[in-house]
Amino acid sequence: MRWLPAFVSALVASTTGVLAVKKSTEERFASFHTKALASSAVKLSDASFRELTAAPRDYSVAVLLNALDSRYGCQMCREFQPEWDLLAKSWTKGDKKAESRLIFATLDFSDGRDVFMSFGLQTAPVVFYYPPTTGPHAAKSRDPIRYDFVNGFQSAEQMHAWIARNTPNRPSPPVQRPINYLKWIVTTTILLGGGTSAFVAWPYVLPVLQNRNVWAAVSLISILVFTSGQMFNHIRKVPYVGVDQRGGLTYFAAGFQNQFGMETQFVAAMYGVLAFSAMCLAIKVPRIADPKVQNVAVFAWAGILFFMYSFLLSIFRVKNAGYPFALPPFM
Repeated sequence: MRWLPAFVSALVASTTGVLAVKKSTEERFASFHTKALASSAVKLSDASFRELTAAPRDYSVAVLLNALDSRYGCQMCREFQPEWDLLAKSWTKGDKKAESRLIFATLDFSDGRDVFMSFGLQTAPVVFYYPPTTGPHAAKSRDPIRYDFVNGFQSAEQMHAWIARNTPNRPSPPVQRPINYLKWIVTTTILLGGGTSAFVAWPYVLPVLQNRNVWAAVSLISILVFTSGQMFNHIRKVPYVGVDQRGGLTYFAAGFQNQFGMETQFVAAMYGVLAFSAMCLAIKVPRIADPKVQNVAVFAWAGILFFMYSFLLSIFRVKNAGYPFALPPFM
C-alpha cells in the first residue's frame, strides 16, 4: 500500500493544475491580491501554492518557505517572519492599484510538506521569486529565483532591495515600519531627565571643569597612558603577560616590536613616579620652611628619582640587550 500516498499526491497535483488552468491569470491574481489586501502575505497550502505559481501567469510571486513550529527549532524562521510580513504589508499597502503585479505569500512546512519535498529543501527559511511567464514583464526563464539566507538574518529592507532588483521598471513601495511609541516615550523621558539633571548639577560641575588641577591631572594621566604604549596594545592586541623558557611569568617582552599589557602599566607607573618626584623637588621642596625637613625631603625625593631611573634603565636593557648604561642598584 506504499503506492497509495504517492498516487494521492499525484492526483491532487493534477487536479490543482487543471483548476489553475481553468482560471485565467487575471482571475487568479485578483483572488490572491484580495487576500493580500486583508492579510498582507497570503498563507498558502500545497494546493494553493501550485495554483498561485501555475503557468501561464502575468504576475510575479514572492513566496517564503518557512518552518515556524517549535519542533523544528528554526530560530531564524521565527525572527524573519515578522520582517517578511512587514515587507508584504508595506508593499501591498503602497501598491493598492496592483501596478507592480506582485503577490507576497508564505508557505509553512506544516502546510506544504509536498512542496518542500519537491524542492528537496533541507533548511529554512528560503524565498522563491516567480517571474511572470506572459505579459510585458515576462522573463526568459520560467524557473524561480531562489534566495538562501547564507549571510544570516535579513531585514525587511534588505529583502525589499533584492525583490526590487528582480522587478525592474515596476513600482517598489518602500518599507514602512510602525512608529515605536514606547521608544519615543523612553527617549523623551531620558532626554528631559538628563537635561534637568544637567541644569541642576551645572553650578556644581562648572567649578570642577574650570579647575586647573583637574585639567592638569587629566593631561598628565593621558600623557602617561599614551607614552607608555597603550595604543600599541590596542592596535596589536598584545597578551597581558608572557611566559619565559622555564614556564614562569614574564612582564617585559624583549625587543622594541614586542610588548605586554602589564609592561605598559609598569612603565606608566614609573613615568608617573619620576614625574611626581621631579615636580616635588622643583615646586614643593623649596616651599618647606624648616631647613632640616627640607634637606630630608630633598634626599628622599632624589633617592626615589634615582631608584626609579635605575629600574627604568634595567627595563630598557631588557628591550635592547646591547644598551651599555646602567645605574645601581639595578645593574
